[in-house]
Amino acid sequence: MTKEHICIIYGGKSAEHEVSLLTAQSVINAMDKERYAIDTIYITNDGEWLKGPAITQVIEDSETLRLSESDGQSVSDMLNKSTTGHKYDAVFPLLHGPNGEDGTIQGLFEVLDIPYVGNGVLAASSSMDKLVMKQLFATRGLPQLPYVSFLKSEYEAHKENIISLVEGKLTYPVFVKPANLGSSVGISKCTNTEGLKQGIEEALQFDRKLVIEQGVVAREVEVAVLGNETPETTLPGEVVKDVDFYDYKSKYVDGQVKLQIPADISPEIQTTLRDMAIEAFKATDCSGLVRADFFLTEDEKIYINETNAMPGFTKFSMYPLLWENMGKSYSELITDLINLAKARYNDKKNIKYKMD
Repeated sequence: MTKEHICIIYGGKSAEHEVSLLTAQSVINAMDKERYAIDTIYITNDGEWLKGPAITQVIEDSETLRLSESDGQSVSDMLNKSTTGHKYDAVFPLLHGPNGEDGTIQGLFEVLDIPYVGNGVLAASSSMDKLVMKQLFATRGLPQLPYVSFLKSEYEAHKENIISLVEGKLTYPVFVKPANLGSSVGISKCTNTEGLKQGIEEALQFDRKLVIEQGVVAREVEVAVLGNETPETTLPGEVVKDVDFYDYKSKYVDGQVKLQIPADISPEIQTTLRDMAIEAFKATDCSGLVRADFFLTEDEKIYINETNAMPGFTKFSMYPLLWENMGKSYSELITDLINLAKARYNDKKNIKYKMD
C-alpha cells in the first residue's frame, strides 16, 4: 500500500508549548505507521521552525521531540515537500494557543494551498478569542453565564471603575481568563476584591484582553464534535474534579481530575447537550473537530462555556476518550481527521476564484 505523507507540526510560540509536545507524542504514537509516512516540524518557543526526521518508531519521551538543529530550509520548503520529496497529503497542526489554534497558521496553510487537519481560519480565530466566541454563541441563542470583558489599556486607565463594573454585574466567585489562551493557562478563581485584582494582574501577563465570567455551582460536561458539513457528536462526558477548579497543573501534570464517560445524566439532557454542541460548531463555522464544554446545574439549567477548536490528545484528554466510548479508537479518530482535512481541501478546489 502506498503511504500517505503527513507532517505533524507542534511546539509553538505559546504558553501552551509543553502541552503541544505531549499532544504530538500521543498522536504520533497512535498513527498507523503502515498507512502513514510521518514527518515532523517543531516550532520553538522563539518561533523558529525546525524540520525533524521521519518518524517510524514509538516516541517514548516527549522531550525527544524538542529539536535544536536547523537544516536551513525555508518554512515554505518544509511544508511543500516531505523528507522523501513527496507532496504532503495533509499537515496536522498540534499547536495550542496563540500562533497555533488562533487562525494564524491556518492562514499560512491556505496561502500555500496545503490540506490541513482541523478548523479553518475563521473558526480557529473566533474559537480562540473567548469574547468573539461568546458573541457568536449569542447569535445562535445559546445560553451563557454573565461576563465582563476589557482590554489591558482600559484596565490600566480605569482600574477602580472596572473593578466596580465587575462587582456590580457579577457576584463572587468569578473566573478571570485571558481571552486568547486555553488549557486553563492564566485562569484564576476569585472570591473577593483583592483576589480579583490579583487574578487580573496574573491574566494580563498572558493577554491584552480579559474575560471575567460569573462562577456557578455546576457539573462540567463536555461533548466531542467531529465532521465538516454534517458533524457528529458523542455522548457527553463529565469532568469530576478533586481540586477547586480544573487548572493547567491538574490537567497535564497531576492528573487531579477524573473523567466520567458517559456522564450520568438523563437521555433528554444528553440530547440537548449534543444539539447545542452542533449549534456551537456551526456558530463559529467549524470543521474537523471541536470539543464543546458546558455547565449543568442541579436544576438542569445548561450554559455553554466554550468550544475548543484544538483539544489536546494527551492521556488525560477528554476528546479521544469520548470517541472511544462511541466505539471509535484513537487511531481511527486520527485517520478520520486526516480524511476530513482532505475532503475539505478537495471541496474548496471546486470553488470558482475567477470570472469566465
